[in-house]
Amino acid sequence: MDEWSASLTGEKHLAPSTIRSYQGDVRLFTEFLIDARYGWGHACEDAFGTHPVAIAHEWNTLPHLQDHEGDPEARPFTREELQRFLDYADDQVERAVKSKRKGALAAYRDATLFKVIYGWGLRRTETSKLDVVDFGRNPKAPQFGRYGMLNVRYGKAKKGQPPRRRNVLSVMDWAVEAVADYVENVRPRFGFPDHPALWVTERGGRLQPGSINDRFEAYRDALELPKDLVPHSISHSYVTHLTEDGVDRRFIQQQVGHDRDSSTAIYTHVSDDFMNTALNKALAPAFAGAG
Repeated sequence: MDEWSASLTGEKHLAPSTIRSYQGDVRLFTEFLIDARYGWGHACEDAFGTHPVAIAHEWNTLPHLQDHEGDPEARPFTREELQRFLDYADDQVERAVKSKRKGALAAYRDATLFKVIYGWGLRRTETSKLDVVDFGRNPKAPQFGRYGMLNVRYGKAKKGQPPRRRNVLSVMDWAVEAVADYVENVRPRFGFPDHPALWVTERGGRLQPGSINDRFEAYRDALELPKDLVPHSISHSYVTHLTEDGVDRRFIQQQVGHDRDSSTAIYTHVSDDFMNTALNKALAPAFAGAG
């Protein structure tokens, strides 16, 4: 158990949450084996001349000490970085169209996909599993038409539970315009009208998370942006930029599907200008009338 756990950390460099999940599976399995109600102890004695024992204990497994255990290097895009990234994605569409080379439809699809990730604060897997019918109307925002709300059916699940659903309200008109144009004018040109997926491939399949990664990394590296920017950084940017724009924190928390405000805080990395402005506002009452 000790050597295996050490290899997960030192050789495979897995995240603490992943290692804990593996260790938890071992713990549950051995608890099942040694539970007298199932009779495995006697069966093992007969077959192997010995009995099973628990091998996962508090002293040789990772404790859950904090809410977030993600990569500390991960960060959101700055507004300038994000604009460069989205502009570059659009440029690839124009270049493909002008050169009349294969892949123009896929480039348009992916440029729209990155706008949807940011526009609705989505995770990579949530995005890949979207269907066209997941968009719907929001009576409170009729200006967005049939794209006023997004039903995310495969939200991040808690351990041992099915994916969590949530409705995400549309808040960025330019993102609505982008996805509406894609659905109505570009997606039909893939030639698979009966496929439910929002993001279809040129062969009629559903775009997978790995393909999103590949395109993201190609664009990031072409722009020579930092390697610590990952697809989830776009979702981080959604939380951070809405916070800087003064959007209610509770609303943001519900939009991205966080149970607690502490989880939302982890993904918020506001700029120095925002922090200085907030500090001045906080200090203003204290110095009111001073001097």
